[in-house]
Amino acid sequence: MDIARISSKGQITIPIEIRKRLGLKEGDKVVFIEKDNNIILLNSNRLAFEEFQKEMTGQAEKADINTEQDVVDLVKKVRQQIWEERYEGNA
Repeated sequence: MDIARISSKGQITIPIEIRKRLGLKEGDKVVFIEKDNNIILLNSNRLAFEEFQKEMTGQAEKADINTEQDVVDLVKKVRQQIWEERYEGNA
């Protein structure tokens, strides 16, 4: 258990071990979430990434992307489409 003291301005210093575990560095933002009468401190970047992962769950299967080669093929297809839109349409 780590303890921090609140300053007169309502500020606290997050103990180094907690910062390491949360992957926090100077300038990062944190999120406070209330759950079951407790306050949870989270790294806002990690939270955003986890939410993005949840939203994307199942999208690869819907797009029939099942292997690494499928991803490579999709990237090639998209690059070709971009090339055609940018350069072949202007000729």
